[in-house]
Amino acid sequence: MITVCLNEANFEYDIHSLVKAFYPAEDVKVSADPAKIRELEEEQAPLFRLEVSYVKREDDGRNDAGIWQETDDGWEEAGIREEKSGGCTDKIAFHLSGSFVEDTAETLADFSNRADTKNRLKQCLYRMLSRHTDKTLPWGTLTGIRPTKIPMSMLEQGKAQAEIQAYMRENYLTSEQKIDLSIEIAKRELALLGQIDYSDGYSLYIGIPFCPSICSYCSFSSSPIGIWESQVDAYLDALEREIAFTAKTCGHKKLNTIYIGGGTPTTLMPKQLDRLLSKIEDSFDFSHLLEYTVEAGRPDSITREKLVVLRKHGISRISINPQTMKQETLDLIGRRHTVAQTIESFHLARELGFDNINMDLIVGLPGEELDDVRHTMEEICKLSPDNLTVHSLAIKRAAKFRMFPEDYAGMRMENNWEIIELTAKYAREQGLLPYYLYRQKNMAGNFENVGYAAEGKAGLYNILIMEEKQTILALGAGSISKRVEPGRKIVRCENVKDVAQYIARIGEMIERKKHLLCNC
Repeated sequence: MITVCLNEANFEYDIHSLVKAFYPAEDVKVSADPAKIRELEEEQAPLFRLEVSYVKREDDGRNDAGIWQETDDGWEEAGIREEKSGGCTDKIAFHLSGSFVEDTAETLADFSNRADTKNRLKQCLYRMLSRHTDKTLPWGTLTGIRPTKIPMSMLEQGKAQAEIQAYMRENYLTSEQKIDLSIEIAKRELALLGQIDYSDGYSLYIGIPFCPSICSYCSFSSSPIGIWESQVDAYLDALEREIAFTAKTCGHKKLNTIYIGGGTPTTLMPKQLDRLLSKIEDSFDFSHLLEYTVEAGRPDSITREKLVVLRKHGISRISINPQTMKQETLDLIGRRHTVAQTIESFHLARELGFDNINMDLIVGLPGEELDDVRHTMEEICKLSPDNLTVHSLAIKRAAKFRMFPEDYAGMRMENNWEIIELTAKYAREQGLLPYYLYRQKNMAGNFENVGYAAEGKAGLYNILIMEEKQTILALGAGSISKRVEPGRKIVRCENVKDVAQYIARIGEMIERKKHLLCNC
């Protein structure tokens, strides 16, 4: 455990994320309540304590304020300056103490400029932790989930690549490799998004919250199909009501992409799949549709009959997700399918004419090392998918890995640069280029998820959900709609996660949508 004690509640998330990035195996506790920190430390001695002090210089009544200058011993007051808004008059002090370490660091700040203060804080803390761990982070001080937004925004402003590189290097201490990757992806995204109508267009997500079984790392809103089998038709009844309302309300808008996910949509029986897809087809105008994806997902849910239904309804893109091609790992994490089923499902989809197939992999799974990942990549390359999404394992609170850690005691969950570079090398050798990227909290090794695609096969919906440039209406239990307003303000609208509650309260879910869309 690592404790972080603040003299006031400010920038807690940023501090927690950065400390956790350097010490992923430690439980990091951040609080501005000294009594709470002492109580935690009495229960368990921390690896170290980090104290963060925000020091504010008050105006002395003459409309000028103390300023600070850097010396060999840190920052000291150096006189006064006129016009307080013209520079930094505050500072942030860090004190790190533990049985093996004692250190201090300070940085200037101007709390009237929150963005600049956050950058200064994170740079100073980063350098301090880097010094004591003797390591650097690939993404530097960037802890958000969408790092490509920075180069994307700068490219849209007409900034040159060299200027973007310098900005990310100096402001966020990002590695050259990640800077180049983020700029490459941002350029590709901009080209792909040129065909999307932001103002008059929208995209549609439809959630099927059922799976054959629940994977150990999963925290999505999904339930085993065996428990809900008798309620699936009732769920579709409710979903059809939400579909009908959305289609009627948005009839004047251009529908650009549809993504049916979950869960695992192919847990539905062929007749139920046909019913759902027919309802969508009958309700919406497809004349502006650029992409129609169904996440078939689990190979143990895929049959010829279901794939035939998808083909009949013009689905242009599907996912068949092995996660790994090591059978022992599949058994361990609760993926109740075999490697052979993955291969058979893929070949069946090709036989039926699907020419845009994505496959998801996870690196950092328990017990897997470099050779296991290499084996998985070699098996995937034999299949030659059109898309490949490589996820770094992120364990969330609701996942079995967290809830029942004793079941995985002694098993390493490791990710490293060598593994990430290996997956990128195999993808590029297959002609698959990176086209979208995002990060998650609690991600193994502080890395990222990267989507690779062959020319003309990139998933537009994946880019839209990350970049938040177009309204996405999400239907079904546990789904979250995001309406993009002028100025790119995001307004969210959530559906309840519980399937029974969604069915019982579908009228309320429609009212929420009505409020979200009232000014469309």
